[in-house]
Amino acid sequence: MYTEGAPIVDGKRPDGPLDERWEKRRFSARLVNPANKRKMTVIVVGTGLAGGSAAATLAELGYNVLSFCYQDSPRRAHSIAAQGGINAAKNYRNDGDSVFRLFYDTIKGGDFRARESNVHRLAEVSVEIIDQCVAQGVPFAREYGGLLDTRSFGGAQVSRTFYARGQTGQQLLLGAYQALARQINAGRVKMHPRTEMLDLIVDDGRARGIVARDLVTGDIETYTADAVVLATGGYGNTFYLSTNAKGSNATAIWRAHKRGALFANPCYTQIHPTCIPVSGAHQSKLTLMSESLRNDGRVWVPKAPKDNRAPHMIPEDERDYYLERMYPSFGNLVPRDIASRAAKNICDTGHGVGPGGLGVYLDFSDAIERLGRDAVEAKYGNLFEMYAQITGENPYKVPMRIYPAVHYTMGGLWVDYDLQSTIPGLFVIGEANFSDHGANRLGASALMQGLADGYFILPNTIGDYLADGPFPPVSQQAITSVEQEVVDRVVRILAVDGDRSPDDIHRELGQLMWDYCGMERSEEGLRKALEAIPALRKEFWQRVRVLGTGDGLNQSLEKAGRVADFIDLAELMVIDALHRTESCGGHFRAESQTEDGEALRDDENFSYVAAWEYGPQQPVLHREELLFENVTPSQRSYK
Repeated sequence: MYTEGAPIVDGKRPDGPLDERWEKRRFSARLVNPANKRKMTVIVVGTGLAGGSAAATLAELGYNVLSFCYQDSPRRAHSIAAQGGINAAKNYRNDGDSVFRLFYDTIKGGDFRARESNVHRLAEVSVEIIDQCVAQGVPFAREYGGLLDTRSFGGAQVSRTFYARGQTGQQLLLGAYQALARQINAGRVKMHPRTEMLDLIVDDGRARGIVARDLVTGDIETYTADAVVLATGGYGNTFYLSTNAKGSNATAIWRAHKRGALFANPCYTQIHPTCIPVSGAHQSKLTLMSESLRNDGRVWVPKAPKDNRAPHMIPEDERDYYLERMYPSFGNLVPRDIASRAAKNICDTGHGVGPGGLGVYLDFSDAIERLGRDAVEAKYGNLFEMYAQITGENPYKVPMRIYPAVHYTMGGLWVDYDLQSTIPGLFVIGEANFSDHGANRLGASALMQGLADGYFILPNTIGDYLADGPFPPVSQQAITSVEQEVVDRVVRILAVDGDRSPDDIHRELGQLMWDYCGMERSEEGLRKALEAIPALRKEFWQRVRVLGTGDGLNQSLEKAGRVADFIDLAELMVIDALHRTESCGGHFRAESQTEDGEALRDDENFSYVAAWEYGPQQPVLHREELLFENVTPSQRSYK
């Protein structure tokens, strides 16, 4: 299944007091003088919050930047879909928040499977992000007196989440986009939309460029640079049905993995508890209802199993507000992994609502009575409109129905404290790396990490690498060989000419992963998946049918290439889940749980990052031991 390799160490992590490490690293990092920056080029793949902010900031610093996205505009990156908010330890509510409390909540929320140094840096930088975004004009919600408003989110007992109604991701992305557009206009960023990275060029041991396909003309093109930054998001679409945009994929990070970048903790996938339930086999994606709704919405199911009465017909004393009952300290604001498993368990016992009993109610009647409809609409109006348009139900009058769905991935390419992968010159930021969330991400922390990496961390660390430059020209042999591999792969996919569409095979992969490597994993199920995935891979290369040619716009070809990578990645996800016999965060092994059904960690044997090296026959496991000097790992409790 896999072989053991040498341990791996983060050699860039500074020593000393936790709250001084980031400042110490910034001071020790070498600088590049302005004249030399103008001679250097950095490729940034992805234009979401991480990629857009990184490209804009690097260009502002004086580097030449080549920016790539497969969408027709950077504004259509999936970050635009984030709804609820962005965390920051500003303590505007004077309710006891601090940088250390945000650090602790994040470490605890990740079930003590993240690095202390990275998480504390994230908490430190969070306060700067809000100032940056306000200066850009991001229209955060404000209180009556004009101060920025905040709301609570899962996994915290303080109010630290800044928001722009239910459109926080969109507004933050527009802020990053305007900064990026300014640099495009200045000529320091050259934008390449409708262009998909298909491979990484490594020359003399360094990442030096990418091979990409123009999605309109079909041309295979090569771009070289002094460093490459991947900001291409997560791999939740491995499951086919997820809250991710349909175009979100794992090709960039997977191809980099095959070139030598270690892949860390691939089994850490997050199930979001607040999604519109599946309605049928026709669906191609799922829709997220923001976690912010759990501030004022109350989650409940009928106490009687298989109670099919309309919700307004079920009296208060016949309702089970199960999160409030099970977790009185946090109630409806428990972290996502806890809320998701609770919803699954309650539905498995026959108390679910809606088609197939796969749903629970998220009820706003108390909030509307207490605050008034106008106040609720001001905070969540666009989310209610979205729900009404999709379901045909009015959530002001009837409770929403929600059920867990695949959302975010905490795993990703392994990076050191500088956000550099195991390939020198390849930096990975945002959801594409593994670094900050451990086994479970707290709500409103994805936007925080993306902007922290792009605006504040990467621009301070990439210079230390580029200080070794300028580097010699990329060898023609390195370029030609990777180009040819990309062309050969496209030709091979087109030549299969089978009878199954890429979507059909992807749907089968997704169901397999949801059944055996989804909300609950077991050794039996994971071993079934390990038998099924190679068979599905063989099926793909024998029966996939791609219509059209490679000489022009061909979305069927795009999908096929991405599905092939999802199949390979899915196998590594299952191997990682099988080897980690503990439960932690979003990774729940049926064999490892407490008497009351909570995740049971095994700190003695699994307190490490699992960093996987690509092997043609078997992956190689490298372990990075996690050191806890400032917090003591303990059994997570939100009761």
